[in-house]
Amino acid sequence: MAVRKMLDIPVNRVEGDLELRLEVADGVVVDAWSTGTMFRGFERLLVGRGALDGLVVTPRICGICSTTHLMAAAKALDAVTGAVVPDNGVRLRNLALMVEHVQSDVRHGILMFLADYANPAYAHLPLHDEAVRRYAPLAGEAVVEAVRETKRIIEIIAMIGGQWPHSSFMVPGGLSYGPQVTELLQCRHVLDAYRAWYERRILGCSIERWMAVDSLAALDAWLEEAQAHRDSDVGFLLRFGRAAGLDKLGGGHGTFLSSGSLDLPAETAARGTGGHLIPAGFARGIAVEAFDPAAISEHVAASWYAGQDGGRHPSEGETEPYASGEEGRRYSWVKAARYRGGPAETGPLAERVVAGDPLFTDLLARQGANALARELARLTRPATLLPTMAVWLSEVVASGGRDVYVNPGPVTDGEGCGMIQAARGSLGHWVTVRQGRIERYQIITPTGWNGSPRDSGGVRGPWEEALIGTPVADADNPVEVGHVIRSFDPCLVCSVHTVRKGRTMGRARLEA
Repeated sequence: MAVRKMLDIPVNRVEGDLELRLEVADGVVVDAWSTGTMFRGFERLLVGRGALDGLVVTPRICGICSTTHLMAAAKALDAVTGAVVPDNGVRLRNLALMVEHVQSDVRHGILMFLADYANPAYAHLPLHDEAVRRYAPLAGEAVVEAVRETKRIIEIIAMIGGQWPHSSFMVPGGLSYGPQVTELLQCRHVLDAYRAWYERRILGCSIERWMAVDSLAALDAWLEEAQAHRDSDVGFLLRFGRAAGLDKLGGGHGTFLSSGSLDLPAETAARGTGGHLIPAGFARGIAVEAFDPAAISEHVAASWYAGQDGGRHPSEGETEPYASGEEGRRYSWVKAARYRGGPAETGPLAERVVAGDPLFTDLLARQGANALARELARLTRPATLLPTMAVWLSEVVASGGRDVYVNPGPVTDGEGCGMIQAARGSLGHWVTVRQGRIERYQIITPTGWNGSPRDSGGVRGPWEEALIGTPVADADNPVEVGHVIRSFDPCLVCSVHTVRKGRTMGRARLEA
């Protein structure tokens, strides 16, 4: 007879408060419940405020991806007003968002994910001593270097938008400020330095060489091609991750969502699909279909909110807390975002699958989704963005930096949606404006997709499902669970805010 235990795990090293309740049988996870322990009230806070207030308030949702929320809020108001942003406004908006991505991707990889390689649970592996030297929290050589370099790249957002985080330089119609050419040239200097460091430290090769890796076989060949490849952070991610079995953890539902991001200017040398650099789409495995924003819904059957079963489109959504304590099936302040009625994973891996990236479609076809593939997609995503960042910055400089804004007129009445890809995946802002004031505001964050609880049909959210089958060798040090969850890069503050749970945090509770 299987020995079953219930394990409550407060997960550290994530943005916000996350708890997992796991059912473990014979050392393997057989069921999982993901709990966001704080309520986010931003949607309620915005009701009745001026139409432009979302540009100031929503970037405060998160200090890591504040530019992302600003972009989504601005695009929603572009839709309300019908504003067509000039090309340079599009380029500079995109550039700021991409800076936030390439900073977040590296920081997560080094500070959050690879830190687990230094866990004592892996002391028996030959690479463990090197992992400690490189990635030990607050002390590893890679940690110090990553903090220093990612701090510098963020200066670009400050030069474009005045500050970071919580800037508000994007407005309906473009930007509130057009940087001087001297500032743009300084941005180029910072960008070039970051790319050189990223190629040397993270990839161990040029971006062009990395982008030629187009299959699992080519990845293996790349790893053996040069010592610099093996010694890079990507190389170490792969070598240690395979030794630890991370390519066999964290499968999930096998459905992937990208809402599309980084609008292409009308005149540009950059190339994309469907008007975006990052294409929109929905994939079942590697079979990709068109993305339909009308197919999105939010379920609250397992969330502490009032509302109907069966889901509701966010344009008609409400955020009405129903804090029912320990009542039955409700267990999270995160709503359950669904696409065509089912769960969908979002994030860098989903972006690469939807884009038809040959390396990640081959990895998915051969190995299925897993924790190692997710983190590989994240740590190498800057390689897909940095070249285009240089193109757009050069195009703005060549034009003299002019024409970043068109006056859309007053924001009085209308409905709009701003959907983009944040660092962690699909982000959407839905706003209704009446007589110049916000009547309704709804937000679905990436963690609203990945970290969602069960829906009205009782179907688990993506990382709840990804935990099924995960081994737990030591209940006091469930490092395997941490790998799976951190491969999604959780950001709970984007999903929940400011209610304290009435029970002790920081301990594990086991029931035989």
